[in-house]
Amino acid sequence: MAILYTTRRPPWLVRLLALVIGLIGLILLLGGAYLVYVGGSPYYALAGLGLLATAWLLGRGSALALWLYVLVYAATLVWAIWEAGLDGWALVPRVVAPTVVLLFIVTAVPALLPRHFGWRAALLTDVVIIVAAAIIGLTLPNAKVTDYAGDLPAARPADSLADPSLRQAGADWPAYGGSESARRYSPLTQITPDNAGKLKRVWAIHTGDLPQSEFAQDKYGAETTPLKVGNALYLCTPKNIILSLDPATGQERWRYDPKVSDDWIPYTAACRGVTYYDVPGAPADQACASRIIEGTLDARLIAVDANTGAPCPGFGDNGAVDTKAGMGEVEPGMLSITAAPTIVRGIIVTGHQVLDGQIRSAPSGAIQGYDAVTGVLRWAWDMKQPDLTGVPPDGRAYARGTPNMWTAASGDERLGLVYLPLGNSAVDYWSSQRSDVENRFATSLVALDVGTGKPVWNFQTVHKDVWDYDLGSQATLVDFPADGGAVPALVLPSKQGDIYVLDRRTGKPLTPVEEQPAPAGGVEPEQRSPTQPHSLYHTLRKADLTEKDMWGMSPIDQMVCRIEFRTATYSGFYTPPTSATHSIEYPGYNGGSDWGGIAVDPGRGIIVANYNDMPNYVRLVPRDEADRLGWTPRSQARGAIGGAEGAGDPQAETPFAVNVNAGWRLPVTGLLCKEPPYGGIRAIDLKSGKTLWDRPFGTARTNGPFGIPSMLPVDIGTPNNGGAVVTAGGVVFIAAATDNLVRAIDLKTGKTLWSDTLPGGGQATPMTYEEGGKQYVVIMAGGHHFMETPISDELIAYALP
Repeated sequence: MAILYTTRRPPWLVRLLALVIGLIGLILLLGGAYLVYVGGSPYYALAGLGLLATAWLLGRGSALALWLYVLVYAATLVWAIWEAGLDGWALVPRVVAPTVVLLFIVTAVPALLPRHFGWRAALLTDVVIIVAAAIIGLTLPNAKVTDYAGDLPAARPADSLADPSLRQAGADWPAYGGSESARRYSPLTQITPDNAGKLKRVWAIHTGDLPQSEFAQDKYGAETTPLKVGNALYLCTPKNIILSLDPATGQERWRYDPKVSDDWIPYTAACRGVTYYDVPGAPADQACASRIIEGTLDARLIAVDANTGAPCPGFGDNGAVDTKAGMGEVEPGMLSITAAPTIVRGIIVTGHQVLDGQIRSAPSGAIQGYDAVTGVLRWAWDMKQPDLTGVPPDGRAYARGTPNMWTAASGDERLGLVYLPLGNSAVDYWSSQRSDVENRFATSLVALDVGTGKPVWNFQTVHKDVWDYDLGSQATLVDFPADGGAVPALVLPSKQGDIYVLDRRTGKPLTPVEEQPAPAGGVEPEQRSPTQPHSLYHTLRKADLTEKDMWGMSPIDQMVCRIEFRTATYSGFYTPPTSATHSIEYPGYNGGSDWGGIAVDPGRGIIVANYNDMPNYVRLVPRDEADRLGWTPRSQARGAIGGAEGAGDPQAETPFAVNVNAGWRLPVTGLLCKEPPYGGIRAIDLKSGKTLWDRPFGTARTNGPFGIPSMLPVDIGTPNNGGAVVTAGGVVFIAAATDNLVRAIDLKTGKTLWSDTLPGGGQATPMTYEEGGKQYVVIMAGGHHFMETPISDELIAYALP
């Protein structure tokens, strides 16, 4: 073995390898030393020293480089397993890149040895390649699915599920959430776990609504869920074109285009759904006896005849009502309606999406109730001006900047209540200018009396929210199995991941909720609540982050993320935003649960929830710095502002703008700093809140460093937007993830039964219905700019052969 101690002038490829390894070692040494300085792991500095020494030996032509690196590599394996165990995703940045370096060194060493050592070198190379392949193979993770314990309960008949809505899902899908109860449940049973694998595309249509201007190119997100009522499907496109289709063939019957200008596209051109309404007592052949109602990006309510698509002449001004009346000055894009309106007792209830992060005096979040027949404003709820019950008189306007409802409400026809998931006051990350009444109602579920527009109760999920934790999900109405019998209840998911169960008559929690201490500090410490509510029933939220949770493509990525973690302000859940440093918000503003909400099988008593599991990396930017960068509100001259929500939001009329790194991504590779999974799907027992199964949701096939798809069919658990549908057949249908797949999942086990690749991202909630004795599943494959999935205008239907 003395030959291994000799040196010879290495070939230029070996010298190049030595240079690359030396550069990697230098980066790790310098960055690792700084990481140690800020209190982090010493591994990277030590590994950098080992790589520099290895590079020096390689450059001198010494085969000792191999043995030195083997020691570095062995120590790396021991450290990686000590720190991460056998968690595959956690091992990837710790093990894969060092293994690749080992392969290069082993390949280079034979060039440094005499020829008669070649067979030994070749044998060593083969052994190392086999071992390295085994190590890399072991690091590739598989989905972790917790099996369901026991058989699924039999689904109860649909007529025994106590849905207070006028129309329930069955052969039809008459409302955005299946019914106004928002259960996203169908009693259909034709598709089962035994035959779901045979699903085929039976028709597809192109809506024709794709971006036509440069302004709209990066703003499309077709989030629509169609309705099916009788013998027709109804849906809206991103720019609010309403279509009616044949449910068996997809053939277009009519379309109505309200002619919305691109100027009115807010953050996203999206229309999540339309609403169907039958006028009580109207003859079936009367024009607009049945009507389709939608809200538009330019904040109009549109009513058209369900049979012809013609505007309803008796509704507002030739079928349109301008909900901006009384709002004062409204810049295009600042106020829009993207959710399907909710109708309870003949009253259309709508809120607005007010563009986030622009200016404290943004348009009002006032909620409005309109007559579903005439379009006349019946009431308005302005929390700061409760005396205003209609359109404000001349000289007055609805109070600006108040919490808004940008998502869909749910309603109880029997109780006459509509349940409003409210967001935050204008500008999410600064709270000192909010009034007491705003602090009372912001980020809370509010029950309004639909007859008067007056609040009956509210339940707040965050006190003085400065994390953009507004309620994005519809509340789902259920009968909750309590000890004294079924209680009319609702299930409320939140972006924080907490799930609450409330008595929908009173708003009182039916499951334990506890006020727990919350971190103090931030730029307005006197505003932070000492406690925040936590659901003890169920949470989708994972444990607080630690340095070990940092990730990346390589040890260098992981080291950079560890440095960012160590230099940021982070005190766990509810860490207040800061300015001198970044702060870490976990979960981020995309959830937990977002606008996709949850699905509930009321017959079996099972909640199905898909969720996100990503942090945000946040910094409040002082006003003078934001001004220098040109960060100004919508409609004003703007500087270079990032694409994700919160990236360079000016928050005008406050001391700070905000810069949010959504998902906490690395600037070069685009990978996330937190290790996977980034999203999951879970089944929960409704009565107890216990997890039945939980799995990462979404494969890595379209994800990878530098935006290059890896095509790996490995369940990484991706970000997801859009909801699930659950059926009495025991099948869950969902798209939502960034891998552009629509899936059928076994409700009992959580395992995928079937999937199909969509032409665009499936950031929408599917629906299911029956026509001609056949069960169909329909999904809008429209894509979404925020989720970075391909844009498409295709609506696709599936059925069994």
